[in-house]
Amino acid sequence: MTNNADINMSLDPVTVQTLQTISTATITTILLKKGLRNVWLRGTSPIRPGQPRLVGRAFTMRFVPAREDLATTASWNSPTSTRAAIEAMPAGCIAVVDSMGVTDAGIFGDILCARIAKREVTALVTDGVVRDLAGVLQTGLPVWCRGAAAPPAVASMTFVDWQQPIGCGGVAIFPGDVIVVDDDGAVVIPEALLEEVLAVAQEQERLEAWIIKQVELGHPLPGLYPPNEANLERYRCEQS
Repeated sequence: MTNNADINMSLDPVTVQTLQTISTATITTILLKKGLRNVWLRGTSPIRPGQPRLVGRAFTMRFVPAREDLATTASWNSPTSTRAAIEAMPAGCIAVVDSMGVTDAGIFGDILCARIAKREVTALVTDGVVRDLAGVLQTGLPVWCRGAAAPPAVASMTFVDWQQPIGCGGVAIFPGDVIVVDDDGAVVIPEALLEEVLAVAQEQERLEAWIIKQVELGHPLPGLYPPNEANLERYRCEQS
């Protein structure tokens, strides 16, 4: 197992603050314009209402289908275990877990989520489910997932690796990719496109806020959304 320890998992505070003002919906639109259609992680919904929009680099973890000689309670003490991976998580990251969309076994329960929260991990994102739901909620760890199930992960899965490329919710995630989560779910910004997204994201939000205002004033949608040149000129004049 190689854990890519040389990956820089920190994010500039200004980058974090900027992305916290940009919705995942806006980010998907920006990335669509750049040719990326598959950046929204399916099945990653907030576990509780009111979770804030959060930003962090992806710390990846991967499960495969259970194999009886490996998916045992003894595996919990293996050097390649969820416990070991949690201890490798840096503060500020977002743990992104490929659990193959399995919904009949929870990848983590209250104790593991409490430790993740103690390590100051920003959030947990998975295309599967958690267990011990009441306890997980009490930890305060922000979670995006498909829900909850009572059985432990070893009932259906074998944990195999961390800090390697994974597929989560049908999306390719590489260690260090930037993850943004909000009420609409989780979105990945590839590291190579981060600066381009930052360059246009705030302006896109301002433009869309202006469009909403025009809708509230009774303007029709054709030529307004998306704006034609005349409406863009009106927008620019009002912003100046």
